[in-house]
Amino acid sequence: MAGVNKVIILGNLGADPEVRVLTTGAKVSRLRIATSETYTNKNGERVTNTEWHSVNLWRGLADIAEKYLKKGSQVYVEGKLRTRSYDDKDGVTRYVTEIEGDNMTMIGGRSDNDNASAPSASSQEPSSASKPAPASKSKPAKNLAPDSEDDESFDDLPF
Repeated sequence: MAGVNKVIILGNLGADPEVRVLTTGAKVSRLRIATSETYTNKNGERVTNTEWHSVNLWRGLADIAEKYLKKGSQVYVEGKLRTRSYDDKDGVTRYVTEIEGDNMTMIGGRSDNDNASAPSASSQEPSSASKPAPASKSKPAKNLAPDSEDDESFDDLPF
C-alpha cells in the first residue's frame, strides 16, 4: 500500500523570505511560518500555542515569494514533509524536518507599497501566477445543456 505525505498549513511569516540561488542556478526561498492554536483550558483561561514551520519554495514559487511576501504576510501552503541531516560544527549529526512547498496561496489584501498582486501559485503551473488571463471580448456563453431549447449547436451532432 502506498503512503501519503501531505501537509497543509495556513499561517503568518515570522520574517521576510530568505532567498538563495544555488550553484545549479535554481532559486530557493525559505519561509518561517507561524501557525497558532487558541483554546480555553479547564481553568477558563485562553491559551495560545504557536508552532513554527520551515517551508522551502523552489524556482517559480521562490520568485513569487521574494517579490510579494514579507514579514507578517498570511500564506497558505500545501506540500510534503522532508527530513534531511547535516553535521554541525562539532561533528554531531543533526536532523531537520521541513516542508517542501508544492503550492502557495497568498491570503489577505495587497499592502499599500506593493505594485501588483499574485494571489496564488503552484509549482505545476508557475506561469499562471505571473501572466494575467486574457480578457474575452466574445458574447456571454450560452447554456450548453443538451436539453436546452435555445441552443442549436446540438442539432448537427451525428448521433
